[in-house]
Amino acid sequence: MLSITCAECNAAICHYQKDGPGMLRRMYLDRMNTHNLTTNDLMCPNCKRLLGSYMIYEKENRPAYRLFVGSVNKAIVKAAK
Repeated sequence: MLSITCAECNAAICHYQKDGPGMLRRMYLDRMNTHNLTTNDLMCPNCKRLLGSYMIYEKENRPAYRLFVGSVNKAIVKAAK
């Protein structure tokens, strides 16, 4: 489980369950918890910075946010049991 925060102001964005190795380029809405699912772009609730844009990932036909490079910080957290 990853804790996602804004790179600008360090405000909490969500917890995200990443699947597979590699960079975090997009976040699938069905793997985010603690975020209201919308078809709007991903904005920081604190500083209102644009972090990513809404998209449908065509390969899997899944809604996701395409993250902008350097827009978020991530840290590994233990998942609640």
